[in-house]
Amino acid sequence: MPGTHAVAREARNIIGSGIFISPKGVLEHSGSVGVALVVWVLGGCIAALGSLCYAELGVTIPKSGGDYSYVTEIFGGLMGFLLLWSAVLIMYPTTLAVIALTFSSYVLQPVFPNCVPPYMATRMLSATCLLLLTWVNCSSVRMATRIQDVFTVGKLMALGLIIVVGLVQIFNGNYEALTPQVAFSLERTPSVGQIALAFLQASFAFSGWNFLNYVTEEVVEPRRNLPRAIYISIPLVTFVYTLTNIAYFSSMSPEELLSSNAVAVTFGEKLLGMFSVVMPISVALSTFGGINGYLFTSSRLCFSGAREGHLPSLLAMIHYKKCTPIPALLVCCSATIIILCIGETHNLINYVSFINYLSYGVTIAGLLYYRWKKPNLYRPIKVNLLVPVCYLMFWALLLGFSLYSEPVVCGVGLVIMLTGVPVYFLGVHWKEKPKCIYNFIERATHVGQRLCFVVFPQLDPIELASPSEWTDRSSGRGSMSVNS
Repeated sequence: MPGTHAVAREARNIIGSGIFISPKGVLEHSGSVGVALVVWVLGGCIAALGSLCYAELGVTIPKSGGDYSYVTEIFGGLMGFLLLWSAVLIMYPTTLAVIALTFSSYVLQPVFPNCVPPYMATRMLSATCLLLLTWVNCSSVRMATRIQDVFTVGKLMALGLIIVVGLVQIFNGNYEALTPQVAFSLERTPSVGQIALAFLQASFAFSGWNFLNYVTEEVVEPRRNLPRAIYISIPLVTFVYTLTNIAYFSSMSPEELLSSNAVAVTFGEKLLGMFSVVMPISVALSTFGGINGYLFTSSRLCFSGAREGHLPSLLAMIHYKKCTPIPALLVCCSATIIILCIGETHNLINYVSFINYLSYGVTIAGLLYYRWKKPNLYRPIKVNLLVPVCYLMFWALLLGFSLYSEPVVCGVGLVIMLTGVPVYFLGVHWKEKPKCIYNFIERATHVGQRLCFVVFPQLDPIELASPSEWTDRSSGRGSMSVNS
């Protein structure tokens, strides 16, 4: 992947449906327009610090897989498994649920202009969209990739339209809400905990800054191109997000924005007149592509975890003709539909952002530990020590105050992550299981193979030399076999 492609991919990974979801949550917790804009700018700065740390890890531990690969290499199997466990059960399904709910809200809002779309309608449409895209990803990798490329146009069109219309409003003198005396006027003074929650809301829009580390091995000259992608893409994304929010505030009062169920739709109805239908269509296209992209990435992580022996071997299998990871896709889809039924969008954002930040912090703490553990290891990129230290200081404050402000939402995520500890010791670490357990795993795997028509992919001899933890001891065949 050349340097220009790396920059474009990093920017495309970050710019997603979050910018159409998070502005309401950021403003609600910030207490004023001015503080909300500061949160957006600082959110970009924090993402840049984290990205620089990940760039060092990406070239020091040149493995695709991102956080999971780095933490497994630095701290060992248990910590890596907990990150994988939380990603499979919380991060990806919850993010998919939020994007799917946003898709249904923007599609249904024009149908229900004066009220919130019905709960069942949004859930049914979200689940239908999710099932459709799961079928697409199961059917063809090429089709899934084309959908991603085509629907990227939707989010660029929506953001471009919002920014241009907002700038026209400002040039016409409609910027009173953005003047410092108005923007920073506080009806209520937000607590530190509320500001922390505002950062969590903004961080959801910036999530994706670490996705380039999942394909480090595909980047040409990562020593040069990883930092370049960070230096260009994250300031660009921060600039776009800030301009988008300025456009919102130039045309909508804080009360209008907070009362809106689909901010971009309300913006379009107010300023675009008969062309306002363009806005929900553009955002729907953007979120549709976002669901497709997250399905693709999450199934790939399940697939990688299974090949490392941290998940059941069935998840490491692909369709014998289409070469798509059908079991992994079905697991991601099922987990997302469950979360769709139990969560509300803004609580889900706090929930997933807390776990995301927890994972980022553990990974960046690993960078400092790795420097201490292996000081003489060659590091093509070596960031100043202040970068990870500043990030971890902010990380500790953010998570501490978020947990204090939303103990139930954040605490549930923490508990689910810790449930991975007994699962790891029983499923992965415990190698001498009774034969009946291995027989059950083998039978369940064979049933899954027959239902999904999947087999193990062809692997290199080097990979085959490292047997999986999830091994069928009764027949002497591990989960890394060439085929079933």
